[in-house]
Amino acid sequence: MSTAEPRSIRIFDTTLRDGEQSPGASMNLVEKLEVAQALADLGVDVIEAGFPIASPGDFEAVRQIAQTVRGATICGLARCNDKDIDRAWEALKPALQVRIHVFLATSAIHREFKLRMTPDEIVERAVAGVRRAAAYCDDIEFSPEDACRTEHDFLCRVVEATIDAGATTINIPDTVGYATPSEVYDRITMLRNRVPNIDRAVLSIHCHDDLGLATANSLAAVSAGAGQIECTINGIGERAGNAALEEVVMAMKTRSDYFDCQTRIDTRRLVPTSRLVSKTTGLSVQRNKSIVGRNAFAHEAGIHQDGMLKDRSTYEIMSPADVGFSKTDLVLGKHSGRAALADRARALGYTLTADQLQQVFERFKELADRKKELYDGDIIALVQQQMTTTVDPEWTLVDYEVISASGKTPHVRLTLRHGDQERTETVEQGDGAIDAAFWAVEKITGIEVVCKDYQVRSATLGRDAIGEVKLEVEHRGRIYRGNGASTDTVESTILAMLGAINRIAAEQTMAERNAGETAPAAGTVAG
Repeated sequence: MSTAEPRSIRIFDTTLRDGEQSPGASMNLVEKLEVAQALADLGVDVIEAGFPIASPGDFEAVRQIAQTVRGATICGLARCNDKDIDRAWEALKPALQVRIHVFLATSAIHREFKLRMTPDEIVERAVAGVRRAAAYCDDIEFSPEDACRTEHDFLCRVVEATIDAGATTINIPDTVGYATPSEVYDRITMLRNRVPNIDRAVLSIHCHDDLGLATANSLAAVSAGAGQIECTINGIGERAGNAALEEVVMAMKTRSDYFDCQTRIDTRRLVPTSRLVSKTTGLSVQRNKSIVGRNAFAHEAGIHQDGMLKDRSTYEIMSPADVGFSKTDLVLGKHSGRAALADRARALGYTLTADQLQQVFERFKELADRKKELYDGDIIALVQQQMTTTVDPEWTLVDYEVISASGKTPHVRLTLRHGDQERTETVEQGDGAIDAAFWAVEKITGIEVVCKDYQVRSATLGRDAIGEVKLEVEHRGRIYRGNGASTDTVESTILAMLGAINRIAAEQTMAERNAGETAPAAGTVAG
């Protein structure tokens, strides 16, 4: 039996770049910083923080992530042109570990219809881009876009030339999700056998999920010798998305007997990170999603339950605790203290600061007075509501009263706290209690919004279950998200509404502060 150490596979996370390209998944600066730190805590090797040339907002997000996030290489994307590469370096240079990722399409269909360039021109442009990037830093990744539809001979030529120019990672993208696992395996094997300088670079794979094969294709590449997988949390990304980080990582861990590979990922943080990305982007995770879905470790069938009671391995190939779930629901009540709550939060994969614990504990006590028993889902909902609050709240809920009856105009009396002051308004308008609550919040805060999406779901089972509200509102052409959790749906709605209102208020405060200061020159970096 071999005693060699398992091969290490780099995890390149592109949630903040490719993942954010999912329709409706855009994140603001504060949210991107929070997700980037969570990815570093998760243990990813490379964080692709964005596409700096795309917009001033993308540039600033990459720059601030490079300044503040430690523990992972910070990467920025650039096309093979001077402006893109220079802009990427300006954003990335504050990072301790920097990678510039340059790309250029190579397939015949892209050469002819998109770029209108000859093969020789493609090679010349790719080499020039890599050389310019390599003049800034030593860690350079090159991606021949649509590599899985590129002719073998030409792909080998481009890969060899870019490695000679300074590329240290060669990424093979299945840009349109067209390949099958056997084709990916053969393509990686072909490059390893035919490119003479391939030993000077790490081979990487980047798969899209248009045919539902992204995870399978990524693992096929690893089996063929690839040393890096590019993926996203929850598999979000363009069109049908990317390979899901949690799937490829747990496949290699669970089937270590087959893959003989390891990663740096702290798998116990997979579920909390998944939930953070879901809350931040507004993209819900389907209940039966592998690894991180709510049903991933749920057993309802009697035969399955009987087997589980006798031996867990009969129907579970992974331990729920290994990915951040608890095997069984925890029952907590109003007599439980902070220590028990903190211990359970840690068991569920969350680390709370003293202030966060106090805020969650206060909400926990309020909820415990309404419910006889609190379950893991209740605790998760309370912790998530606190941990996804990315701005200091200007407005907080004090109390409210709702009177609603069929055929009658609803009545809402709402009191909010703003700083040291409390403000109360009574509203008698709207179509039901929820609508009236919206009107009351707008009237007190003076911030008018248009509700674009409103979702409510049960966090646990039972008539007294927590109701989680997730909403999106529009204010002056921009979308803001809010989340709320309570056994009372009206209260959940008010809390979610305040979450969005506080984001708007925070941006207004920042804009007013910036207006009073002298703006720095474009492209300057503190340091």
